[in-house]
This record gives sequence, C-alpha cells and structure tokens, in this order.
Amino acid sequence: MMKINLDENNIVILTIDCEKKPMNVIDEEFVRTFHQKIEEITSDDKNTGLILTSARDEFVAGGDLEMLRSIKSAEDCVQLTSLLHKSLRKIETWGKPAVAALTGTTLGGGYELALGCHHRICINKPKAKIGLPEVTLGLLPGGGGTQRLPRMIGLQNSLLYLTTGKQLDPQKALEAGLIDALAENEGELINKAVEFIKSHPEISQPWDDKKFKLPGGEVQSPRGYQVIPASTAMMNEKTHGNYLAPRNILCAVYEGCQVPIDQGLEIELRYFTELVLNQSTKNMIRTLFYSINECNKGEARPKNVPESKIGKVGILGAGMMGSGIAYATAMAGIPCVMKDISQETLDRGKAYSAKVLDKLIERGRCTPEKKEQVLSLISTTTDASDMKGCDLVIEAVIEDRGLKAKVTAESEAVMPEEGIFASNTSTLPITGLATESKRPEQFIGLHFFSPVDKMPLVEIIMGEKTQDKALAMCIDYVRAIKKTPIVVNDGRGFYTSRVFTTYVSEGINLISEGVSPALIENAGKMIGMPVGPLAVADEVSIDLIYHIIKQTMEDLGVESVDKATLDLSTRFVEELGRLGRKAGKGFYEYPTDGKKFLSPELGKLYPLNKIQPELEEVKDRLLYIQSIETLRCLEENILTTTRDADVGSIMGWGFPAWTGGTIGFVEYIGPQNFKQRCLELEKKFGKRFSPPKILDGKESFYN
Repeated sequence: MMKINLDENNIVILTIDCEKKPMNVIDEEFVRTFHQKIEEITSDDKNTGLILTSARDEFVAGGDLEMLRSIKSAEDCVQLTSLLHKSLRKIETWGKPAVAALTGTTLGGGYELALGCHHRICINKPKAKIGLPEVTLGLLPGGGGTQRLPRMIGLQNSLLYLTTGKQLDPQKALEAGLIDALAENEGELINKAVEFIKSHPEISQPWDDKKFKLPGGEVQSPRGYQVIPASTAMMNEKTHGNYLAPRNILCAVYEGCQVPIDQGLEIELRYFTELVLNQSTKNMIRTLFYSINECNKGEARPKNVPESKIGKVGILGAGMMGSGIAYATAMAGIPCVMKDISQETLDRGKAYSAKVLDKLIERGRCTPEKKEQVLSLISTTTDASDMKGCDLVIEAVIEDRGLKAKVTAESEAVMPEEGIFASNTSTLPITGLATESKRPEQFIGLHFFSPVDKMPLVEIIMGEKTQDKALAMCIDYVRAIKKTPIVVNDGRGFYTSRVFTTYVSEGINLISEGVSPALIENAGKMIGMPVGPLAVADEVSIDLIYHIIKQTMEDLGVESVDKATLDLSTRFVEELGRLGRKAGKGFYEYPTDGKKFLSPELGKLYPLNKIQPELEEVKDRLLYIQSIETLRCLEENILTTTRDADVGSIMGWGFPAWTGGTIGFVEYIGPQNFKQRCLELEKKFGKRFSPPKILDGKESFYN
C-alpha cells in the first residue's frame, strides 16, 4: 500500500499504491499504515525531507465511503479520524520539509493529505481534478480541510470550495492557490519536489507561528464580519436548512479559525462525526454515489446478452425531444437520422444542436472542428425508408396513439430484423403501444427528460413482452450517450411521470382548499424541490395536464383521477384559457417586460381560508405524497429496486437530494414513523395518503 524509498540526499519518497483498490482511497488500513510510516520517517534524524506521491495516475481520490458507511459510533469515528489528524500534524511540526507530489486527480481526503504538507506540486494533466467535494455527499472534509484551507487562502476563497465542492484542473488550482507549482511529467514532478526540500531545509506551517493571521482578514475583523454572515445567508437561501453539511462546514470554519490549529481540528472532528452518523448523509452517500454508479455501470443490464454495437440510430420527430436526442446521440459519436414531415421542421431540429454546440464553444468546452464533426453525424429525412439500417429507432412524436402506431409500422417495415424500436412517451403504457408492433418483444420505452442535453436520466420501460435483448441494447445506448439509466416495468406514467404528477396534484389540492398560493410555492421550495408545484404546472402546461387526466379518466374511469386536479384543469382550460407559461397566464402571470408573479386572480377563483395551515403540514403533504406513490410503484412491481426509485426521483424531477430519494425519505423518517404520519394525513385529507401495505412491519427498505 505504501513504499518507502530513500534518495542520495536522504529524502524519503513515500509512494501510495492501494493495490487492492481500483483507485487510491483512504480507508482504515490506509490511515493506520500511513500513521506507522510517518512515525517511522519522522523519528529518523538522518531523513532530510519527505516527498508524498503516488504510483497511480491519480494521487488519492478521497476517502473510502464504504469505511464511512460502516462507522456505527462516534467513538469509532473520533478514534480513526484523530489518527489521521495526528499523522498530518506530525508532518507539519517535524521541522523538515514535506512536499505533496501529485500525480493527477487529488480529491477530498487526498487533497487534505496534500494540505498537510508544506508544498504542493501537481502534474499538469488537463483532465485531473483537485478539490474537496465532500459537501456534495452530505459530508465535510474531516482530515483538516476546514482548518488548513482557510488558513492558506483565506475565509472567503476557501468557503467557495468547501461549501460547493467545486473542483479545478491543475492550472486553475494553481491560479486559485490550491497548489503551489506544476510539473509536465513525473520526472519533473520529483525533481521539483527535491529542489524545494533542498532549498528549505527547515520549515514549518505558517499557522504554527504565534503571529499568524488569516489571509484576507480574521474571523473577528471587518472582513470576517462580512464573509461569515453573507455566507450563512446564502447557505440558508439555497438549502432552507435541509442540508446539515454546509451548516457544519461554516460552523467548523467560524469556530476553528479563531483558535490554534490543534483546537480547530478538534472542532472540525466534532462536526464531521455528527455528519458521518447522520441518516441524511448515509442516504445521500447510498444514492448519490453507490446507486448512481451502479446505474451508470449498467447493473440492471441482462448479463447473458452480448454487448450491443449500435451503428446507427433513427429518431422520429424533430421537435424539442427528438432534437435533443439527436444531439446526445451525435455527441457520443453515433450517426443518427432524424425524420419529420417537413424539411423546415428538420432544419430547426438540427439547428438546435448547432445552438447548443455554439454555447459550448463560447465556454471553451468545444471547438468549431468538434461542432462540425457532431453536426455531420446528424442527417435529416422526410422519408420513412431512411430508417433502413438503424439498429435502434426512437419515436419522439406527440402523445397520439394513432400517430405512434403509424410511425411504428413505417419504421419496422424497413428496419433490420434484429432492430429495436423505442418510444419516448412519458405517459402512454408501452404494452399498449406495442400492440401495433409486429415484434413486441423488441419494443421498449426510452423516456428522456427535457431538455435532453442537460437532463442526465433516461427511464427505460419494459413492456409485458419486451425481451432482454431490447433492454440490453437500450442500456448500452444510454451509457454510450453518457446518461444514467433506470429500468422500470410498464404502467400508466411508469414511475417518474406517475410520481412527479402527485407533487403537482397536491399543490392543486392545496389551492383548491383555500391555501395561500405563496405558502404552497414557498413550501415546495423549502423542502428542496427546484420550484413550487404551481410553477411546475405552468411550465408543463395546464392543458397537457387536462388532456392527460381526461385520457386517464376515459381509459380507467373517473375514480382513477384526482378530482381537484380534474376540476381545476377543466376550469382553467375550458373557461379561463389559463394554460400556463406558453399562454402568458396560468397560476402565474408572465409579463413580457418583467418577472413572472403569482396571479392576483387566484384569490378570486379560490378564496383564501382565514386560518391557513402550518408550514410544516404543507411541506409534509408535498413530500409524503411523492414517497407514498413510490411505495405503491414498488408494491405493483413498476419499480423492482429501491436504487432505481431513489436515483430516478433525484435525477429525474429533482426530488430533494438531502433525503436520498423518495425511498430514502421513508428511511430518513423511519418506515413505521412514516406510516403513522400517513395515517394522520389520511384522516385529515383523504385516501390518497393511505399508507401502502408494503410498510406493514417494515423496519428498513435498505436491508
């Protein structure tokens, strides 16, 4: 794991190589071995310095999250983390120079190892990343990052990285002061490290000088008085108190930077331990790291099907969805042909890709040559026979069964026998659409989210007759275009549309009951949803909600739809023409020369109750209804894993990440506590809050 070499100058080169791991990561064995090696190195007076480096292309990618998940007590967390703190303080106070020679990506705990050295040099690899991303998983840097970084680059600059998890390439890290020098290759890296050590035979950290002052101003200074309150206000505005990690980071920095470094490390450790043991953190790590990685690696892919070679993709429809799918396909280097009924529509569709690429060029993330290469992979046609030779055809026409049946037949007539046909429908059952196919076993759902170029999730829907080959090809395709696949079974609205609809419907129920629209919208944002449910309705368009609910009622009966949503959407569409943003009015007004605002007409249409509900009750209704519907999807086998439920909810429609997902929220509350609250809400607001039977006797959905 760690090898010691001594050069002719008696400089110790400690090389990290976690041979049993795919990348260098800090786990319990690492911490104990590192401590042993540092004790050995610093106790030998003959040693003149230390170079800490790696045998891998990366330096250290961070802490081992599996280790953190296994910690069950505060005592265990304190004992292990304190040992790392002790090792780094030994390096700092040794009196001899220590250089972190970074071979590439250096994140989290890896960067904290570098901070514990007196000098940091990195090989200039453009794709390498340097930073402290712990906050994105509900953690804080527990190896001294909240104490050393502010002491190195100042309060304001350090909080930018500590509270956002922002990562920089080596060149930008140098400019920001996160590292001290660059090298072009490994040889130069070690040579520069040796030069630094030889020119600084005796050294200590600036913060170990009694006269040390924080760069840019102390916590208790005019500058500090500006930075800390402003950072706290910004944090509260963004997180609404739902995320513990940013708060703990600010507390650790604020308290720790007013005392000597050793006391600061103890303060950091206290806040770190609280996060490690917190259920929200555990849920975030499970979903945002493990579950997403499993999806991205194709965990749901049938193992008995050879990897698909997709030579060409057909896309039916050049609207917003079809254009976005064409862009994502071409960006992956896969040729595609986009079909629509007019060349004018096709030209607009292809222009969408050009527009997205132009924006990337402006940001320095694409070149004109790359743009031309991508656009050359997108061909257009008005002739269905051009679907010939397509291994995968994706239908992205309007939600009309007749039209979908027509384009299915046209494509299947010319597609290869082994070709797969996928529908991008967001609501219509795949099994029903597949009845118009001559090969329903090769018919599947591929539900993209808008805008396709930005949204990372694709929901793959298995029809009743869909076979493994179709699933395997679609997972291979989704991974090829660098999106995250989840797999669900067929049903109206599948998983994502079905559950997300409950958020909008509950907002409509609330307004129908005389609850203040502002209270509803603020409650939605305060639980961590991107926007309130009424704003979502306007964006989706109220007439679309109206048509979907009418279709559902025709297919399944009036008892299958939410009455408040039916009544309000009917009134808004048939009587008032309030269709949402596209019509300039819905729940909000959309002036041409200003920001949108909640319509004053709502108070006339749905008079406010004199006594408004408690904020917490409104928040509960908006959160619980989504998790309840998710549990029903599990009961009905629409969902087959909690992994897909959690990943789909966060990445698909922005369910609050602090919960770990819709099932994560149940776990956060505790299944039986969740059930009890459902019963209370059911008694007050109706059967839609009835606790699903899957909760009976359940202690955990993750065991």
